[in-house]
Amino acid sequence: MEILELARVNLLSPVVLAFLLGVIATRVKSDLEIPEPLVQGLAIYLLLAIGIKGGAALSETTLAEVAWPALATLLVGVTIPLVCYTVLRRLGRMSASDAGAIAAAFGSVSVVTFIAANTLAQQRGTPPEGFMPALVAILEVPGILVALGLAASAEQRKEPWGAVLREMLFGQSIVCLLGGLVIGWVAGKPGLDEVAGFFVTPFKGALVLFLLELGMVAAKRLRDLRAAGPFLVGFGLVAAPVFGVVGVFAGQLAGLSPAGAAVMGAMAGSASYIAAPAAVRAGLPDANPAYYLPLALGVVFPFNLTIGIPLYYELAKLTAR
Repeated sequence: MEILELARVNLLSPVVLAFLLGVIATRVKSDLEIPEPLVQGLAIYLLLAIGIKGGAALSETTLAEVAWPALATLLVGVTIPLVCYTVLRRLGRMSASDAGAIAAAFGSVSVVTFIAANTLAQQRGTPPEGFMPALVAILEVPGILVALGLAASAEQRKEPWGAVLREMLFGQSIVCLLGGLVIGWVAGKPGLDEVAGFFVTPFKGALVLFLLELGMVAAKRLRDLRAAGPFLVGFGLVAAPVFGVVGVFAGQLAGLSPAGAAVMGAMAGSASYIAAPAAVRAGLPDANPAYYLPLALGVVFPFNLTIGIPLYYELAKLTAR
């Protein structure tokens, strides 16, 4: 009953309702449209806000507190693409490029899923550790590198890895997130207080607008799922909760609070639809975007937003030591 109540609260939150509104607007062929410059501005705002708040919390955190969670995050980020790639190659009979692209998406992290999980935890009065945005940055890159490396090795490709690394390390998400972390860490809590009126108070309102746009994008991607086929849809619906549960237990073993472990579960069970596709385009140009993009945005993201996050939260609470 508790998890059903948690799911109800999550489904009726403005964030999820905005996503559903975007889906409905697209399905009924509404002319609703958010200008692309505004969407880009919202993405930059959200990433910077996460980074600055996380950096401010990190400035008050000792190395001992963050060391084990960081190591656990790194291990999760390396393990997930290995498992994904192996399953997709052996059971799905997929090409190395397509398996590597999907493994890269799962090995990385959906920042919006992280925000939604963090928001739910705060709504329940159990905010996770303030340094969680630093773990997002740690999870963002290694999984992509492992997945692309596996695919390149299988096909004996000689891609310009310098271009791939540049795409990942200097892409919008990493620059804004890491840059925000540095700004928040240097400025500390007093610096965060100075900009709280812009980066803290309006955050959830900006997130609602961004989720409205994502709902419209996801509805369009749903049409591409026919190309992905039932195997990939099923793979996404199984992989997301399995990796999410792994993330919850990894977070608990690393000493995170139940809320922190739940957020790590959401991170591990998510699939990137921003950073990973950008790196895949550079490193695996033969990979079919009709597979990894609809899977991440049309299957895994809605699952986590509606069912996965409450599931990870309740699991972390029930299994807390």
